[in-house]
Amino acid sequence: MRFNKETFVAGFALFSMFFGAGNLMLPPLLGLKAGDAWFMVTLGFVISAVIIPLLGIVAHARLQGTMLDFAKKVSPNFSLIYCLLVYAISLSLPSPRTASVTHEIAIQPFFGTSAWLTSSVYFALVLLFVLNRSRILGLLGKFLSPIIFIVVLSIIFIGVFSAQTPGIGPSELQIPLVSGLLEGYQTFDAIGAVVVGGVIIISLQIKGKNSFEHNKGLIIRSGIVAGLGLLIIYSGMIYNGALYSNVFDQETTRTELLSGLSLITLGNIGKTLLSILVGLACFTTAVGIVTGTADFMKGIFKNSKKAYVLTAIIGCILGVVMGQFDVHYIIDVAVPALMFIYPITIVLILLNVLPDKLTHPLVFRAVVIVTIIFSLPDFLGSIGLKEQVAPILETLPFGEFSLAWLVPAVITFVIMNIILLTKKQ
Repeated sequence: MRFNKETFVAGFALFSMFFGAGNLMLPPLLGLKAGDAWFMVTLGFVISAVIIPLLGIVAHARLQGTMLDFAKKVSPNFSLIYCLLVYAISLSLPSPRTASVTHEIAIQPFFGTSAWLTSSVYFALVLLFVLNRSRILGLLGKFLSPIIFIVVLSIIFIGVFSAQTPGIGPSELQIPLVSGLLEGYQTFDAIGAVVVGGVIIISLQIKGKNSFEHNKGLIIRSGIVAGLGLLIIYSGMIYNGALYSNVFDQETTRTELLSGLSLITLGNIGKTLLSILVGLACFTTAVGIVTGTADFMKGIFKNSKKAYVLTAIIGCILGVVMGQFDVHYIIDVAVPALMFIYPITIVLILLNVLPDKLTHPLVFRAVVIVTIIFSLPDFLGSIGLKEQVAPILETLPFGEFSLAWLVPAVITFVIMNIILLTKKQ
């Protein structure tokens, strides 16, 4: 497996599109709450925010089509509805959240300007990048991502090796592994894998030089580079949060903790470096989301350039409007959408990675339908109907952990393959 310059440029571009607002803000607070259970929390977080997204990139490498191919074995209509739902969620929640975080951490403390002005300028720049589609991979991979990576590593290493480290406190979490797993949902990385993976594929197709097998290897290697980057950053930020769990109050907000850690580790210059980091990390993610959505709509409308431009403009306008809300409000609003769409996305990623002989269209349909049915109680509980669905969740394996869909999906997968194997024999 050859890791050359092309691999690292694509890998860093992929990393930058993954690494946005939630990826920066969620791990430290998770570590703060985890305390001495930080390792188990990290393990859960890595499963949902690194391993599953990396498998999503591997699935893209195998398919090398559009996001429609992820669910085409279920049915063309389902695939279209799923894609539209994912892109609608992406434009409405994680993309605007990047502007909100940029305003709260990087702009307002220095300039005191309004959120309207920040998000307007922010998404105007996003639109400029998105409309220069052919240059995105190089711009992100060669310039922006290395800066992001170096600044975050500085915060992590200085924090870990500081002589003033106060020590790790006791955990506030009942089941750290599950807490880490569910918090990983909020990064949107699994959804990001199916969205921005397509951006990498189309970027390679625009160059039009390489074969299917070459691109397959390149995409997988770039996914490994991005995955390793995310693994280092996530585990380091969670551990940093745990190290300073005796310094910060448990009621500290995500933004306050991130600002505090940067001040402790990098001193007065830390605030400035954090502002640069936040702005770049959030910006690259917004570019990836809007570009992926515009690419998809362009394909739906027979390679129409007008569809691409119009989608990009609508996505940026929506970002300006939604970016006015407080970042913590956006995170809370995202929970119901994630509880419904994330299990389906995880299942589709895993099915597309498995060998074809185990993923007959009937297997796809059965597993996805069962996943949808058994994820509904978690979704209903997240919108305020906990008491009504509590009896159902109590009877289902892992129902109390918001993973009621997991065991039924696995059982359905096994049963359907046994049935198909029996018929074949």
